[in-house]
Amino acid sequence: MDKTIDQLSADNIRALAISMVEKANSGHPGGSMGGADFMHILYSEYLKYDPTEMNWIYRDRFFMDAGHLSALMYAQYYLLGNYEKTDLENFRQWGSITPGHPEIDVKRGIENTSGPLGQGHVMGIGAAIAAKFLSEKFDNLFDHKIYGFITDGGVQEEISQGAGRIAGHLGLNNFIMFYDSNDVQLSSMTDEVTSENTAAKYESWGWKVITIDAHNHTQIRSALNAANAELKRPTLIIGRTIMGKGCVTSEGTLYEGQCELHGKPIGATKADFIKTLENLGADPKDSFAIYSSVEDHYKKVLEQKTKDAAERKSKILAWENQNPESAKKIKQFFSGELPEMDFGSITQKANAATRDASAEVLGYLAEKVENMIVSSADLSNSDKTDGFLKKTSVMQKGNFSGAFLQAGVAELTMAAIANGMALHGGVIPVVATFFVFSDYMKPAMRLAAIQELPVKYVFTHDSFRVGEDGPTHQPIEQEAQIRLLEKIKNHLGHQSFLALRPADATETSVAWQMAVENKTTPTALILSRQNIKDLPYKDPKFETASQAKKGGYLVKETQNPDLTLIANGSEVATLLEAASELEKTKQLKINVASIISEGIFRSQAKEYQESIIPKDGLVFGLTAGLPINLESLAGSRGIVYGLDHFGYSAPASVLDQKFGFTAENISNEILKYLETQRQ
Repeated sequence: MDKTIDQLSADNIRALAISMVEKANSGHPGGSMGGADFMHILYSEYLKYDPTEMNWIYRDRFFMDAGHLSALMYAQYYLLGNYEKTDLENFRQWGSITPGHPEIDVKRGIENTSGPLGQGHVMGIGAAIAAKFLSEKFDNLFDHKIYGFITDGGVQEEISQGAGRIAGHLGLNNFIMFYDSNDVQLSSMTDEVTSENTAAKYESWGWKVITIDAHNHTQIRSALNAANAELKRPTLIIGRTIMGKGCVTSEGTLYEGQCELHGKPIGATKADFIKTLENLGADPKDSFAIYSSVEDHYKKVLEQKTKDAAERKSKILAWENQNPESAKKIKQFFSGELPEMDFGSITQKANAATRDASAEVLGYLAEKVENMIVSSADLSNSDKTDGFLKKTSVMQKGNFSGAFLQAGVAELTMAAIANGMALHGGVIPVVATFFVFSDYMKPAMRLAAIQELPVKYVFTHDSFRVGEDGPTHQPIEQEAQIRLLEKIKNHLGHQSFLALRPADATETSVAWQMAVENKTTPTALILSRQNIKDLPYKDPKFETASQAKKGGYLVKETQNPDLTLIANGSEVATLLEAASELEKTKQLKINVASIISEGIFRSQAKEYQESIIPKDGLVFGLTAGLPINLESLAGSRGIVYGLDHFGYSAPASVLDQKFGFTAENISNEILKYLETQRQ
């Protein structure tokens, strides 16, 4: 029986996928075989983009959740001309552009880095929110669709709960997700893991749910047509597929739906690689070839997509000619160009908590940066992102004119959504919660760093001075964890993350300027709940505090100091108070440094670093977290006073006394340190 061109195309994808895994002796062939039909129909008939301009901002976008199905993506994009044959042959090898899990490469069609299950589809939801936000501003110009592809593992990951709720609540009809439901996962069948009714779950969140045989091309088209026509809800297409579709044994009998087909090369299973290639219509001697009829078909597909994009571009150009100011604004949004701003003009209250200082800056940004979206995990009145909210409104179903997303209690979901917003482009995402709850967000923060996304994190309640809420809410080890990301380089060889803990209100304004102007990596602002004494700046204060842009500077300077005190955040004020006391009572000459970011400080010239922290000098550090926060800065002769235990429930002032974070006790600790150095 002659196969249709659609069946041949899907089988070609299957053959290419298993060939990649077989040659690499590593990968996941079975799921790629099961998802081939949907991918072919989606990309050849539905997904709108310009093959001549892959990063066209008005394109549809495809977000892969199941990064282990990278072979499926590379095979599909090979048919579309985005990869060469040798790229597929070098799958999972050093230096190849076809890594084991997809890494963002928009010009080849890879919209997001994926691998940690659950995050990919949530990034897609973030992109859908960004598109809705921009469409509200620009006459529904960003009415493109965001497609997601998820598997059983992604549905099972807890992040899918928050994402499903938010997408349904907001009525994201521009988000269409295919669920490759094949009853198999890596180490077991799914019925050993779950008995939930996935369709009912998503329907309860407000999704449109369609269940199909995802090897039936007519049903795939029907589902995609219905999803694209939906006006009020996101759509979940549950595609019943067969793991290892098309696999046969050496005798030629079907061998499909088996668990071992998930994560092994076909030749390492009871199926036969050569016989399976033949069953799929491939030439075992040239299994990386594109079938001639499929090649001809995809040439026509690309011609049609280019023609459709040109027609769409013509309409957009007409709109731009009629709306020149809005057109200019769109280009500014997507280029990352910022409006002129004067952070020094922001009025800060004396001796304010840095979270309150942040609220002042956010209020300013709400009026200046039209494409900033701020989100909070049910803490806007406590993390003080309400400074932004007071100048805008909350996003709602059918109304995305506001720039504030109430994420609810879903920190990881919120962080992954922000990644998706950044990947979509045109918006600046900001997310906020208590510092201790950054633990929930680490997987998404790590992906933001890997993908070089300029997401901004606002972490308040930065120390044990949270007080009465006790050890569950008092961050101790969190700063050390965040600072580790500053030490990791991304694939461009740059510092992958920027962590800023400002020492007072003015430094907070500077920190926000640094965050907003950082367009290449994520930035975290770590802010206090309690009030902090202002540092003794020389006028003009903001210009003096702007020395923090070098990562660290002297807030108190003396010639030929006996020792240097170092800290960040609220501990700087404590050190200043201790230094003043020691100068009066012990006639010591002391420098005090505020090190807002060790990463940036370490990037400065050695001469500058040693002008702040003298090499082989006496150095005393103070941190409300683990001593390791400052130990590398203190050096071999230095010492750091910090905590080595969890917090306790008590008023902050009591904890300062109990933990020794008073100027009096720190003065005594400094004297003890000096005594050890004299021995």
